[in-house]
Amino acid sequence: MQRPFDAVLPAPFGKVGVRVDGTQVHEIVYLPDSFADIAPADALTRRVAEQLAAYYDNPDIVFDLPLATRGTDFQRKVWDAICAVPRGGLTTYGTIARSLQSMPRAVGQACGQNWFPIVIPCHRVVAANGLGGFAHHGEEGFHLGVKRWLLRHERAMLL
Repeated sequence: MQRPFDAVLPAPFGKVGVRVDGTQVHEIVYLPDSFADIAPADALTRRVAEQLAAYYDNPDIVFDLPLATRGTDFQRKVWDAICAVPRGGLTTYGTIARSLQSMPRAVGQACGQNWFPIVIPCHRVVAANGLGGFAHHGEEGFHLGVKRWLLRHERAMLL
């Protein structure tokens, strides 16, 4: 069973849930507006809240949060490739897959397992023929709306 969020923060697209252990961020989760806010109660959750708020104002901020080591070696390679995509840029699952000598579906799975969305900007990865899914969700609904908001915010797309 997941432990409760240490903070639930307002975002322009809904809410963001955050789990920390006092020294490292363990998870960031997109949440719908129906979740109740939980104010940051310690220095690290306040730091996460401040950096996310700064990002909502200016997508060019650089995050410097202490992220817990999560994921497999392959997932971390995918996440490193995603972090190399500049703000306003896009790449495809296939492009990352080719660079890692893998398959687009494996890259998509790694994107969906991203524990630190926004900080590791998996929203910058799209399908060859459109937006693709997002956060292990299909091409409809709340999560795709989040992806669209993030890409518009970063001026990567106008739709």
